[in-house]
Amino acid sequence: MGRKGEETRGRLLDATQDLIETGGYFGAGLNQVTAASGMPRGSLYFHFPGGKDQMVAEALRRGGREIGLAVQELAERAPDTVALVNGVIGLLADRLEASGWRKGCPVATVALEMAAANDTLQQVCAEVYASWEAPLRDRLAAEGRPDADDVATAVLALVEGALLLARAHRSREPLDRAARTVATLLRT
Repeated sequence: MGRKGEETRGRLLDATQDLIETGGYFGAGLNQVTAASGMPRGSLYFHFPGGKDQMVAEALRRGGREIGLAVQELAERAPDTVALVNGVIGLLADRLEASGWRKGCPVATVALEMAAANDTLQQVCAEVYASWEAPLRDRLAAEGRPDADDVATAVLALVEGALLLARAHRSREPLDRAARTVATLLRT
């Protein structure tokens, strides 16, 4: 694919990613994607012959990779798991607040809407969440936690829930509380 084709595909994915994160699967209709991207409908079908589900799956993976890379970078720099989780929470809180409380988790809305009804999108959501859990689990295991799998899942669930509450309240406070709770949990 040439440079122009990559740019077109990128614009379609940018629009899809933004729309699914702010409005979910149903907020990212094909008309909304073409309008937000400025691309013609034919380009959408050319780049995503599998239709909307292919486009949404790729946008989810893309958004998941962006957060995943940030988590991995934090994992490499953080002196301990508490610092890692605080860094992740800070990153997500900044992102949420900067978006006017519209962009929490790039996966959660679609996971809530579609995981029970769409096997393809459920699998993509599961893969993304697993990729976020891995660096945390690895860090916990390296620190000698025999319950690394359980704690990594609990921390991710706590952060995801705090993102939802922060978005609903339009406040960082739920995330700040989650950070304090994670610190307590990890020090026990």
